[in-house]
Amino acid sequence: MNIRLMKQVDASLGRLLTFVLPSASESADCSAPRSILLIRPGGIGDAVLLAPAIGALKKTFPQAKLTVLAEKRNAGVFPLIPGVDQVLRYDVVREFKAALSLKPDLVIDTEQYHRLPAVVARLTGAAVRIGFATNERARLFHHAVPYSHDDYEADSFFHLLAPLGIKPPIAIDAAFLSIPAPAQNRANQLLAPLVGHPFIALFPGASIPERRWGADRFNQVAVRFAQQGYAIIVVGGGQDAATGDTILQAVGLEGLNLAGRTTLIETAAILERATLLISGDSGVLHLGVGLGTPTVSLFGPGIAKKWAPRGRQHLVLNKHLTCSPCTRFGSTNPCPQHAICLQQITPEWVVEAASFLLARAHCKEDIKALTQIHP
Repeated sequence: MNIRLMKQVDASLGRLLTFVLPSASESADCSAPRSILLIRPGGIGDAVLLAPAIGALKKTFPQAKLTVLAEKRNAGVFPLIPGVDQVLRYDVVREFKAALSLKPDLVIDTEQYHRLPAVVARLTGAAVRIGFATNERARLFHHAVPYSHDDYEADSFFHLLAPLGIKPPIAIDAAFLSIPAPAQNRANQLLAPLVGHPFIALFPGASIPERRWGADRFNQVAVRFAQQGYAIIVVGGGQDAATGDTILQAVGLEGLNLAGRTTLIETAAILERATLLISGDSGVLHLGVGLGTPTVSLFGPGIAKKWAPRGRQHLVLNKHLTCSPCTRFGSTNPCPQHAICLQQITPEWVVEAASFLLARAHCKEDIKALTQIHP
């Protein structure tokens, strides 16, 4: 799917339809819905961070059939989320028609800004519709919920459940994804060359150039930990395979480049077994967090308040330059300074942060002892 084209269509046709369609009238009682439709377009990260809210929704309404309307690039996440009964894709015509014909009692549109998902929610005819009030899309919902860039995204999704009387947890710090057995078996096959050797996973990819830290920097980190006895595994898509080869040049037999060799679910099975994940701001980072794997993450263009992992086993490296963050609603403009906010994060800083987490895992040190790592 051409994402840029979809954004242009949303800005024109989506805006028109939000004004043409009748606004929401009074909502019906939704204390015991039989069918729930969650609309979740977008990338992997949004889908992963929706998982805790899905769990709470299913716990509150265990008898309701819960369907997710996703798209090609994030649909692979939902088989990892307990409580999802069915996954449909709006970029497959047959499945999109099936979603419109569900006649759900409740629709929750989890899209943060674009208008077309709100239009889809309106077209379902659901008696209760909930969504974010970020623009004119708000008029199509019975419950239009405020959205803030200062809220952790998992918390933002819980705000959508407030009209249903569902309260967010005090903290989301436990694993909330589950790996299917076939993916576990595939991970066993792929990791067989390591014969139980502890390994660190690296994800060098990103959806935009400004979030890529660079193969040479990842290589320096890989060399340091290979010297300490850790195996190195590079994960990612086919577009990351060449970068993975570069990273592992000096690691030799103690490394595996799995970029392009695994499905999303199989990548998750690999990450679940990693001792540590080092990644930029990405969907793969959130997969690791959802699986309970300790992470070191590199932030700059993205909004750390909204997307950075929470919890005592995650360290977020961020230079906090005056020009960052520069991303809003998933859009990042080309950086005239070549993403200096990310490039100023040194390999030495990453090694120090990762070493701390590894030491803590072995020695049970309190992570609060390192509340500030030198920039």
